[in-house]
Amino acid sequence: MAILIPSRKTVLISIGITIAAVLILLAMDRPPICECGYVKLWHGQINNAGNSQHISDWYTPSHIIHGMIFYALGWLVFSKWGWGGANGARWGLPLAVFLEAAWEVLENTPMVIERFRSVTANWGYSGDSVLNSFADIGWMAIGFFVAMRLPVKVTIALALIAEIVAALVVRDNLTLNVIMLLIPIDAIAQWQAAGMH
Repeated sequence: MAILIPSRKTVLISIGITIAAVLILLAMDRPPICECGYVKLWHGQINNAGNSQHISDWYTPSHIIHGMIFYALGWLVFSKWGWGGANGARWGLPLAVFLEAAWEVLENTPMVIERFRSVTANWGYSGDSVLNSFADIGWMAIGFFVAMRLPVKVTIALALIAEIVAALVVRDNLTLNVIMLLIPIDAIAQWQAAGMH
């Protein structure tokens, strides 16, 4: 896989997209930081008021994996299909940031928050703080750059390890979240609920 090297222009566009997402989230009345009044680097509980409010949590690996997936998507779109050749390939980062930022905005709409609360392991989910959404975009960018620099097999191995560890520790991960959001399965819900007691 050819390396997609972001240019200064595409990095600046990515920063602009991130700032726009932050402003949109603030306009949606999302809390800037945890309503607890402080900021933590790590919050390890997935079903309390601090979930998705701080800089990192058990869903951080999911956002890193988003970056890996978005890198592959950018490579596919811009390199494989020849849209702009090597220069076009540089647009992989803004595409990734746009997709992640769009998800952060969508994820914090009342409809999606309620969907998370009703069918996933995040029964106490109340949406993200703006800080958490900003950090999630940053974690995604880290995943993008990891995928950009490491061999494909290593990137896939890291993603699988992250998914397995999260599943074992909190009975949730990116794969389970997607399954439960799209087609909730009772057996998964029961297994996740058993881990909460």
